[in-house]
Amino acid sequence: METPVESTRERLLNVAEQRFGEGGYEGTSLRAITVAAAANIAAVNYHFGSKEALLRAAVARAMAPINTERRRRLDQLEASGLPAPEQLIRAFIEPGLELVLRRGERGPVVARFIGRIAFDPSQRIRELYAAESDPVEKRYLAALQAALPHATPEAVAFGYVNMLGLLALHQSQALSRAPGGTEIEDPGKLAENLITFLVAAFDRGLRS
Repeated sequence: METPVESTRERLLNVAEQRFGEGGYEGTSLRAITVAAAANIAAVNYHFGSKEALLRAAVARAMAPINTERRRRLDQLEASGLPAPEQLIRAFIEPGLELVLRRGERGPVVARFIGRIAFDPSQRIRELYAAESDPVEKRYLAALQAALPHATPEAVAFGYVNMLGLLALHQSQALSRAPGGTEIEDPGKLAENLITFLVAAFDRGLRS
């Protein structure tokens, strides 16, 4: 059974994910988070120390299972030889989209939070996110560069950054509807459609 201290900390993290995902870091006040979490500023200071530290803890919690699964898949692929670009793209994309497709309300909330923070207008916030994501993402970039010897490292890096951006847009649900309000993605096909698109983009767009 959770103690009251643990419960307060989890409530603050849960609300922070939701509010930061909806309004961004600068657009979300610490007071709004504490009111929604039935807590107070003293509780934030006790558990985290500051608003930025709360964000850092929320990012670390959200990214931990994704990083773990991405690392596991990459280790497995590299142990079997030189992975193909499609294998690498799939191993990277699927863990990030599992949040969107997961049943229950927490999955989409966390996915929106990650997608929003990954490309926050503030360089400081992007750097905070990168501290959690870069170690694994750099490994995937290096693996893609090895799998695409016909392309320059700069060209692969350009494609990789755009892959990250497109994934973040889907996670934040910014691309969930086409003009006119119609759904553009069947959630069950989202991963496959995105992977197919990215594989084609890397194959055709990076030809020398």
